[in-house]
Amino acid sequence: MNFAAMTFEEQMAILEWTAAGFGVINIALLIWRSVYNYPFGIVMVGLYIFVFWKERLYAEAGLQVFFVLAQIYGWWLWVKVDGEDSRVPVRWLDNFSRAVWIVVTAAISVNLGWVMHRFTDATMPYADSAIAGASVAAQLLLAFRRVENWVLWVLIDVAAIGLYINRGLYPTAGLYGGMLVMSLIGLREWVHAADKEPEPIGA
Repeated sequence: MNFAAMTFEEQMAILEWTAAGFGVINIALLIWRSVYNYPFGIVMVGLYIFVFWKERLYAEAGLQVFFVLAQIYGWWLWVKVDGEDSRVPVRWLDNFSRAVWIVVTAAISVNLGWVMHRFTDATMPYADSAIAGASVAAQLLLAFRRVENWVLWVLIDVAAIGLYINRGLYPTAGLYGGMLVMSLIGLREWVHAADKEPEPIGA
């Protein structure tokens, strides 16, 4: 199979399927709190930069650039933590921190949606931006090993499935369907871990 000889549409389809495959591995390793999730995550988001840009989902494409940096940062943070059986410890946010995250995430999402609507030809700018804003928060909470990241991913996955079906990105919609199931499993596993293995003070 000669990738260079393919049409642009065929190349994008292969990139999308490849990114989806790396995404499945990434989420599976995240559920088990394995630091080795990050190499797969970096490849996944790197490929999705091109997939989303082609579909004029500019907030999503820009989000992937952020994800590359966030994945590297998260990888560094997780490597610093000594976990039992190579699994990092996790915990919940306190109530005040949770409220701050909600307000800031909502504000970023609405303002980004307005910018995309006003200054670009973005498709579904507010839906795109809401997913992007929530994803930024979820990725940072993941790097900080907070259980709430999975709550956000569940909501993101539900919204993203509808968006990607609308844009004809069926492999990606399928990936997010699988990710929705895996996010629910991840939430259950991390809740159990946070209750069973409280994180040391200062970790």
